[in-house]
Amino acid sequence: MNLFPALEKRYTKETKSALEAQRLAHEISFGPIVFQVSRLMIKFGILQMLIDSKNGLTLDEVTQQTKLSKYACQCLLEASLTIGTVLFQEDKFTCSKAGWFLLNDPLVKVDIDFNHDVNYLGWFHLEEALLSGKPEGLKVYGNWPTIYEGLSQLPENVQKSWFGFDHYYSDQSFDEALKLVFENLCRDAAHHISTTLLDVGGNTGRWALRCVDYDKNVKVTIMDLPQQIELMKNNTAKKKGADRIFGHACNLLDHKTPFPTGFDAIWLSQFLDCFSEEEVTSILTRAAKSMKKHTRLFIMETFWDRQRFETAAYALTQISLYFTALANGNSKMYHSEDMIRCVENAGLIVEKIIDGLGKGHSVIICRI
Repeated sequence: MNLFPALEKRYTKETKSALEAQRLAHEISFGPIVFQVSRLMIKFGILQMLIDSKNGLTLDEVTQQTKLSKYACQCLLEASLTIGTVLFQEDKFTCSKAGWFLLNDPLVKVDIDFNHDVNYLGWFHLEEALLSGKPEGLKVYGNWPTIYEGLSQLPENVQKSWFGFDHYYSDQSFDEALKLVFENLCRDAAHHISTTLLDVGGNTGRWALRCVDYDKNVKVTIMDLPQQIELMKNNTAKKKGADRIFGHACNLLDHKTPFPTGFDAIWLSQFLDCFSEEEVTSILTRAAKSMKKHTRLFIMETFWDRQRFETAAYALTQISLYFTALANGNSKMYHSEDMIRCVENAGLIVEKIIDGLGKGHSVIICRI
């Protein structure tokens, strides 16, 4: 199993002293409390108050400004002190560097909302999900086989955090990805005037809208579940270029579902992580059958092993368990070697891999 340098340095040998290792073990055992305390330090505005203060705030000053009880503020501040998000000196609390990132890193905010609103209750059923191979945590919301069938029926705050998470990761890479896709197209000579692109798992149509804005001659077909096609139509209606966006409703989990033909490019962004390796291979095999020699297939994913910074690999491997507990029970954020094996087993050839797009995305370009 290959790892990028920052990951190899961190994951191949012991780096902690015995006391540091013991501390980490206790942090893990109290993880749910650490999460909720830290979330509430943001929600109640305490971290922001500490940052805005000139030299920090006393417990009484925090109590006065939050309108919470002294007991509540004391519990949160003392726990945050030992967590490491606040500091204490001369009877005043101040915000630490970790607290600043907790409050100001937009990705941290997205992850906190996603884990609290979407995942938190479902995590309780992770053990069942790992044993059964089904998203047992999803039952806190409904009886769908996967979260995708029920997405449009989830509570509004859950939908908001789900889409906020999904869009933040993808949107950060769209500018670079657009340029990459259109520069690597090998258009069919018979259709050189316009470009046809199949967006597999196109969700609400955000990528399709970017494509039709980027290239006035491109036509995009979104291939997704019927429920998602309806969401896409509502989201793209009356927007610039919407007349060049089309829907192709289907269930890709049905191994008999073929891919439509005649496309210059097939785009799969943050899509294959929603399926098991067997399902990924099936999807790619059907995609390969629809391709011509000039067609290029683009897979954009955040592969945890190809991250420049170790923190990103940490986040991605934790996110994997969302797929286990709530999304579908059998997929994950993949190691690139696993994805490449699926690509090759599907009869496709990896032409090139481009790393470092957006927040750690990679794009695998494939041909038949």
